Amino acid sequence: MIAFLSDIHGNTAALEAVLEDARAEGAGRFLCLGDVIGYGPEPRECLERIMDICEVCLLGNHEQGAMFYAADFNPKARAAIEWTKDQLNSKDRGRDENFRLWNYISSMPERWSEGEILCVHGSPRDPVREYLLPSDAADPVKMRECFERMGESRICFIGHSHVPGVYEESGGFRSPGEFPEGFRLGAGKAIVNVGSIGQPRDGDVRSSYVLFDGDTVRFRRVTYDVEGTIRKIRDTDLPEYLAERLAVGR
Repeated sequence: MIAFLSDIHGNTAALEAVLEDARAEGAGRFLCLGDVIGYGPEPRECLERIMDICEVCLLGNHEQGAMFYAADFNPKARAAIEWTKDQLNSKDRGRDENFRLWNYISSMPERWSEGEILCVHGSPRDPVREYLLPSDAADPVKMRECFERMGESRICFIGHSHVPGVYEESGGFRSPGEFPEGFRLGAGKAIVNVGSIGQPRDGDVRSSYVLFDGDTVRFRRVTYDVEGTIRKIRDTDLPEYLAERLAVGR
């Protein structure tokens, strides 16, 4: 059983709650689809945890923004990434410790595949920065190109938009609520957004991730100490907006 994690965004309370749930559900492997950092108050701690448990962690746009540029980020996200960079360069930590985190970020691949599985952060046609949103299911050109870029893979796991659900090659977007017993992979291809662990944006404050046994995708929602994370954000110089949105799942 593989647990696919994404968009942790420096939220250790959410990450630890998800890891506990995944192990209880029988997960033996952990893969991360990117955006371990950004927005949240504990980027170092989340990176260190992911380094310990995940076979692979993909490059997210926040990791890319921290390393190279964040000019296309909105002002609040840009402020958060600058704060995050300061944390990763902390003078209170040894240079070797800081280098270890940056070296890990620089080694993150944009794509990962195994058998019939493909993983990216954004979309199959732009693995780091392109959003795939439920409204895109009505864009036949975008969806066709995304499925074509999957190659021989039958299923692609993504994050980035923080909105969980399934895009089917036959057309349409289906939310997790439509699969009480899980989404069973059929003859056509599927793109599965696993949602966000650290900053859900679908109106549900609980962390979102998925489990996959090679046949069926199960969406999981996990409660965590949201108020505790809000307090941690407010104890930093991060924008207040980043605390407020956790309380409403937006």
